[in-house]
Formats: sequence, structure tokens, C-alpha cells
Amino acid sequence: MASFGKKMSELRKEKNMSQGDLAKLLKTSISVIGRYERDEMTPSIEVAKKIANFLDTTVGYLLGETKETNLFKDPEMLQRLHDIKALKENEQEHILFALDAMLRDAKTRKAYVK
Repeated sequence: MASFGKKMSELRKEKNMSQGDLAKLLKTSISVIGRYERDEMTPSIEVAKKIANFLDTTVGYLLGETKETNLFKDPEMLQRLHDIKALKENEQEHILFALDAMLRDAKTRKAYVK
């Protein structure tokens, strides 16, 4: 699995951003960015959030918690989650129960199609 620094470097390069560009956005030096990317230094939580924001990803992706670079950046999916969260608890449970069943069925179908 790629490290925080490696993922950070890859995403920065995908955005055609130099270490200097990112350093300016973070109000730090190029050498600090280099140390982050070489995993010689770990950013604070606040800095990691800023890095993720500037690189259009999540801290979870940079930390290896998810393989998706922008799982929680899809506005339609986020709106659905907010809509569910705004419902009464028993309504949330019903929707999540149905959703879990549909996901389980889809995974089962996918397993048999291979």
C-alpha cells in the first residue's frame, strides 16, 4: 500500500502542481513538502486536511483508509447521505436495511458473474 507521502506526491503531480505551488497554498516551505512526500515528516491533522482539500481528496484516502481518492466528494452521494441523516431514526433504519439488502444482492450477483 502506498504511503501518505507517496499518495500526496502522486495526487500533486496529477494536478500538475509543483511542490512550490503546494507549499505556497499551505504557507510553508518546499523542503517541508518534500519531507512530507518522502515520509520523513508527518503533517498535523489540520495540515493533512488542508493538503487533502487542495489535492481534491480526503484524509482517509491519504491515510490508506480507502482506495477511492474522492469517495466523499461526490455531491449527489453526499446529498443522499444528508437526506437520510435528516430523517427520523426509525426511517433511517428502514432505508439502511433496504439498502444493505440491495448491496448484498448486488455483491452476490457480481460474485457469480465472474
